[in-house]
Amino acid sequence: MTFTTRTTSHRTTGSARRHDDRGVAFPSPLVMLSVIAVAMAAVTFVATRDQAPTERRIDTATIASADRSPSAEPAPSATRTPEPKPKPQVQRGEVYVEVFNNSGIKGLAATTAAKATGVGWAVVGEDNWYGVIPTTTVYFPPRLEAAAKQLALDLGIERTAPAVGVMKRDRLTVILTADAPQ
Repeated sequence: MTFTTRTTSHRTTGSARRHDDRGVAFPSPLVMLSVIAVAMAAVTFVATRDQAPTERRIDTATIASADRSPSAEPAPSATRTPEPKPKPQVQRGEVYVEVFNNSGIKGLAATTAAKATGVGWAVVGEDNWYGVIPTTTVYFPPRLEAAAKQLALDLGIERTAPAVGVMKRDRLTVILTADAPQ
């Protein structure tokens, strides 16, 4: 018995695969939105990196004179207007205060903390602050703005500002610079 093998040669032209000419595949909408969000964040970062922080100065002379002015007696007349309700007094011992030294002056935070404690504030900590602070400031969360102004008056500090960044939102934060009252 004999077997014969037959070979056939095929001649191929071009590639073995056939290319599909349907077009270009676009990325999914999620990828496109992500790219747009990253681009917008980059533009926002570049546009806002050189802006000065929003800060407010208070005029301590005006506040101090308002606190010390005698109450005016109403002139006797037939019609009396109701007197405005007095503002609540700040309860110094019920407000926590942290004092930070950003001046390089040794012991400044401890001295200021002792002064604040001496007038009745509840100082719960003192340490060094690392960062750029333009001037000595009492930082406050929104609900403690009146207390911040009172603490600034008590310590002779001219500037208060809303709390920012890593500052705790349940207390006042005093950051002392080289211009701090001593």
